[in-house]
Parts: sequence; structure tokens; C-alpha cells
Amino acid sequence: MGRLFGTDGVRGLANRDLTARLAMDLSVAAARVLGEEGAFKGHRPLAVVGRDPRASGEFLEAAVVAGLASAGVEVLRLGVLPTPAVAYLTHALDADLGVMLSASHNPAPDNGIKFFDRSGYKLPDGIEDRIEASLGAEWEPPTGAGVGRVREAHGAVEQYVAHLMTTLPVSLDGLRVVVDCANGASSDVAPEALRRAGAEVITIGAAPDGLNINSGCGSTHLEALQRAVREHGADAGIANDGDADRCLAVTASGDVVDGDQIMAILALDLREAGALAADTVVATVMSNLGFKLAMREAGITVVETAVGDRYVLEAMKDGGFGFGGEQSGHVIMLDHATTGDGVLTGLHLLAAMARRGRPLDELAKVMTRLPQVLINVRGVDRARAKTSPELAAAVAAAEADLGDTGRVLIRPSGTEPMVRVMVEAESHDRAQSVAEHLVGVVQAALG
Repeated sequence: MGRLFGTDGVRGLANRDLTARLAMDLSVAAARVLGEEGAFKGHRPLAVVGRDPRASGEFLEAAVVAGLASAGVEVLRLGVLPTPAVAYLTHALDADLGVMLSASHNPAPDNGIKFFDRSGYKLPDGIEDRIEASLGAEWEPPTGAGVGRVREAHGAVEQYVAHLMTTLPVSLDGLRVVVDCANGASSDVAPEALRRAGAEVITIGAAPDGLNINSGCGSTHLEALQRAVREHGADAGIANDGDADRCLAVTASGDVVDGDQIMAILALDLREAGALAADTVVATVMSNLGFKLAMREAGITVVETAVGDRYVLEAMKDGGFGFGGEQSGHVIMLDHATTGDGVLTGLHLLAAMARRGRPLDELAKVMTRLPQVLINVRGVDRARAKTSPELAAAVAAAEADLGDTGRVLIRPSGTEPMVRVMVEAESHDRAQSVAEHLVGVVQAALG
């Protein structure tokens, strides 16, 4: 698998790449490394463990719990909860470590493990590297009273939902909403939170069986939500992914509102409330040029990062910014959460509608999405994508030709042997033409 830890923990095909043995060994190594770092100094360490409803999560959870307890860590099992709920409860329950088992928007056969520190943030790269390096190392396990004990958490859903309610500026009374839970971790939480906020709620994709997570539903498959919104005459639709750290939306007429549009709406809403730190939003290089142009027109600064919510969060913390996210629907509101939170995002998007008294399609007009074409070029040497003079010259020529009405991004994949070519332009045909030309250059220069 190469380096085990990616931008979002350890992820792979459950029982092949991510085995029970690896899950247990990672948990033991995490406990040992954090202990060496002094994170447990002076007290018996406590970890909270949550998962999404994938079938493989059951045995992987057992392995993680066994590893932690064997390393002398007390364990509180949270059960099925969204990733942001586990991050929040790690801090709220004064735990030293949080563990989430999920592969997010990936299909059911995949799974993953991510660790949170006691503040609810993902572990730094350096700590992850030390955990990986410690796998399989000799150690002296505790015995007798030194082993950790395992308990079931009670009221975790209630505690998290109650927290979400404290963040809302207005009631959602009068709004009819369809929520698609992706047959995932938000199946209980999202409908309950929306109802408690005052909305009339129609729920779909909330019958997880361990195998149907993200299958034809949720933020990666919006067709079912679009149909349901129109059929029920709803004001809006909200879609989460499998672990509910993402949120996309659908208007009353069934049009998709992506992460860039959601960020634009919320950025303006936060600034109007005086809650947008430094009048700045953090976004990745993949955010649509239309988002950046809309923010510039509104006098809001956009700080760009590499792709990945980890990098968005790092830039937010480093710059003292409170709001950021990705086009995919990862939206981070640091005043309320330490990671992307799809349920929180959906609540605040609906609150913006309620407070302004305007439908979602009107709010989404704050930005115009420029046509964007993305082509994955396989079978090329991605390592030379940033150093090829032929490719650099072609990109410069395309950018000069597009001017202020378009954008070019050539990006080697971080996980697969391919190069991504992304072009934005004033029309889809123009973007497609430029992208296809650049694909040819990539193949010729890097093939």
C-alpha cells in the first residue's frame, strides 16, 4: 500500500488491505506513540471509538478496541456516528484519543481508520509517521489491572445533536426538507437534528444494512434526492456521504448546489453576521473560478490550498481563519467543529434560507459556476507533470488564451498513476477543446 497514512487516515479494501491484524496493530502503535509523546502523562488514557455502518466496521471496531485495551487504554464505544461527531465527542468527553472507522464516500467493501487527538483534530503527519514506523515493534504489554477496560457509550447521539442545536442562529420552522443519509452514519443523526431545528423532514437513504452505504444515494449519487425533492414539493434537499463529513444540496426545482456554492452562501451569511474571521475563506485549487470571482466581488479574500480537507484545515489554523472547505462538500466551520461536518453544514445552509427568507436557488446565484472539464490521463509519468517544459509551455499558452475568463490546472494524482487535467472556460465547448488539447500534450510529453 506504500505509505499507510493518506490525507484522510488509513484506507483500503477491508480484509485485504485493511485487515483486523493491521487495525489492531495500528491501535497499539497509536497508543504507544501518544504515550511516548506525553499525551497520557499523569492519568489513565481514554479513547472513544466510532464507526459508520459498513459490515466490515464490526470486525474492525473489535480489532481497534482490542488493540487499545491491550495497550492499557480505557475504551468507550460510541457505535455508529458521523466522523465529525466522533471528533466532537473526543474533546467533549475529555478523551485522549478518538478513532473513526469509515471510508467516507467510498463503496461498502472499502473501509478506513482515522485518529483524532484530544482536541478533536486529525493527528499531525509527524505523529502518523511515527505510528506507522512503530508497527510490529517489540513492546511489553500490560497485564492484570494494567489492561484497559471497555464500556459502551450512552447518549452519544443526543449529546452530538444537542451540540448542533447550540450553533443555529434561527429556527427552521416552515421549511420542508428532504435529507439523504447515504445509508450511512448520519441515518439517525441528520433527521433528528433537522426535526429538532424545526424543519419538516422527509428522509431517504436512511436504512443501512452494512452493504448499501453510498450505493445509489448520498452526496455521490444525487438523482434520488432530486426526485424526492420534486415529488414532495420540498424547499430543499440535503445529501451527506457515508460518514457525513460532506454536504451537497438540491434546490426546490432539483438543481444541484455544490460545495463551492454552499461555501459562497455561508461566507456571505457569516460576514453579514460579523462572524467571518478576517473576511477570508480557505478553499482548494479545485474550487470553481466562479466561486473565486464571486468572493472577490464581495470583498472576501480566498486563500488557496492543495486538494484535501487536511490542507484546508491546516491553512485555517495557521492563518487564524474560521471558515473553509472543498467543492466536494467538505465544509469546515471552526467555530463549531474541528473537521468537515455535513449535518452542521446542512443546518446552517437551511438557516441562511430561513434568515433571509429566500429560496435556495436564489441564494445560489451569488456565484456563477464556470463550465469545468476534468479529464484523467492514465498511463503517463505523473512524477514529471510539474517539471516538463513542454507541458509548462502549453499550460502558459492556454492560460494566456483564456485570460480572466478561464483557468487551467494540471495536477498529478496523489494516489493513482495518472495526471488530472482541469480546464474552466466561459463555455463547456471551449473548456472541452482546451482540455483535450492539453491531454494530447500530457500524453506526448509524459507518455
